[in-house]
Amino acid sequence: MVQERTATYETLAQMIQREIGQNVYLCYQCAKCTSGCPLAEHFDLWPNQVMRCLQFNDERPLHSRTIWLCASCQTCTTRCPQGLDIAGIMDALRIEAKRRGLAPAVPEVDRFSTLFLRDIGLFGRLYEVGLMAGLNLVTGRLTKDMDMGLEMMKRGKLNLIPSLVRPPKQVQPVEASDNTVAYYPGCSLHSSAAEYDHTTRACAHVLGLELVEPPGWVCCGSTPAHSSDHLLATVLPLRTLSTVERMGIDTLTAPCSSCFSRLRAAAHAVAEDSDLAAQVSAQIGYVYRGQVQVQHLVDTFVERVGLESIRAKVKRPLAGLRVACYYGCLVTRPAKITGAEHVEYPMQMDYLMRALGAETVDWSYKTDCCGGALSLTETQLAWELTAKILRNARDCGADVVATVCPLCQVNLDARQPQIGLEFQLPALYATQLAALAFGLGEREAALDRNLVDARPVLRTKGLIQ
Repeated sequence: MVQERTATYETLAQMIQREIGQNVYLCYQCAKCTSGCPLAEHFDLWPNQVMRCLQFNDERPLHSRTIWLCASCQTCTTRCPQGLDIAGIMDALRIEAKRRGLAPAVPEVDRFSTLFLRDIGLFGRLYEVGLMAGLNLVTGRLTKDMDMGLEMMKRGKLNLIPSLVRPPKQVQPVEASDNTVAYYPGCSLHSSAAEYDHTTRACAHVLGLELVEPPGWVCCGSTPAHSSDHLLATVLPLRTLSTVERMGIDTLTAPCSSCFSRLRAAAHAVAEDSDLAAQVSAQIGYVYRGQVQVQHLVDTFVERVGLESIRAKVKRPLAGLRVACYYGCLVTRPAKITGAEHVEYPMQMDYLMRALGAETVDWSYKTDCCGGALSLTETQLAWELTAKILRNARDCGADVVATVCPLCQVNLDARQPQIGLEFQLPALYATQLAALAFGLGEREAALDRNLVDARPVLRTKGLIQ
C-alpha cells in the first residue's frame, strides 16, 4: 500500500500538513502515544505505527480499525513531546478515508456519526432517543440497550419528542452584572442528564450566579463533527459563542466536558487560523471577535465564586463521605486548548468537594477515558474502560464517584448494571453532592434519577434521612 510519488500526487503527510498543519516527520517514535492510549490493545495499528506509516506514505492507516476506534481522549496529543496533535491526525485520516470512498473498518462508528450529524441538521440539537433507535435499526440490533433505555425513561431522563431550534438572526444585549454567566447546557442536560441541569441551576442560585441560557443555542457537534468535517466542527460551536458575544456576556460556562472541549477548540481554531475564521464568518454571518471566555462549570464555581464563598454556603457538610473525583479525559486535555494547569492530575473538583466537607481520595484513574465516544457503538470497549475506573475508585476507598460530564455519567452510572461487577459504586454529579451540602435536600438533589442508587450509602453517612 506504499504509493509512489509523482509530480502531482499528494502524500498523506502532505495532506495532513495542508489540512491541519501537522508535520508527521517530527515524530521520532518514542511511543508515548501508544503507551498512554487506553484502547491501543484493540487497535490493528498502534498510534506510533500510524505515524510511522505516514512518514513512509504507507496507506494502511486509511484501511485500519484504529482511526475508527480512536475515542479522541486527547491523551496522545497531550503527551507527545513534539507537540503533535495525534488525535487530530486520526480525525484527518478518517475524513480522508471517507473522501476516497473507502469502506470504514468499523461501520457502526461511521453510521453513528452519520445519524448524529443528521439529527443536528434536522433539529439543531441531538435527539437522543432517535439516535439510539436509529442506530439499532441500521445495525440490526433492535433490542440493544433496551434495558438501560427503559430504566432511564422511568426516571424521566429521555425525551420522546425532539426539540427544534435555530440560531437567532437578531440577538438582544442583556444587562449583565458581575454574577451573570452564559450557560450552555448542551444536548444531554435537556434529556438524559436532566438531574445535572437541575442541580446546576439550583447550586448556581445558592451561590448567587445568574445563569443565562443563550437563545437558539445549537449542538456543539461533539466527536461526530470533528471526526467528519473540520469546518462544521468549528461552525457549530461558533454559532453559540457568537450569540453570547452579541448578548454582551463575557463568560460562558459549560457543564458537559465534551461541549466545553469543542467550544474551547473552536475558539482556539479561529484565533489561530485566519482562513478558517473567514470561512466560519461566511457561514454564520458574523465575525466572532473572541470576547467570550469559555469555562467548565467546575472552574466557574471554584474561580468565579471562590472556595471560601462556597464553604460559607454549606449547611450540611459531606462529613465522612469519601469521594473519587472523576474528571474524565476532556476537562483538562490538551492544555493548549483547555488552559488547565495540571493536566494529568487536576484538583479543582477535589477542592470543591473538600469545601463541601467531603474527603477526596487519591487514585489513578481520575483523567482516564471511559470510552464515552464509543458507548453506543463499541459498548463492550466502554464497559472495559469503565470497569477499570470503577474498580480503581473502589480499591482506593471511595464511597461514591463524582462526575462532571453527562457522557461519563452514562457509562459510570447507567451502564454500571450492564458491566457485571461484583460490587456497585454510586456515581453522582458533583452538583448533586453540592445540592446536598447546601441543604437543598434529597429531592432537590434529584437522587431518584440515578440508576445506581446512592441513597443507601448517603444514609449510612447521615447525609440524608
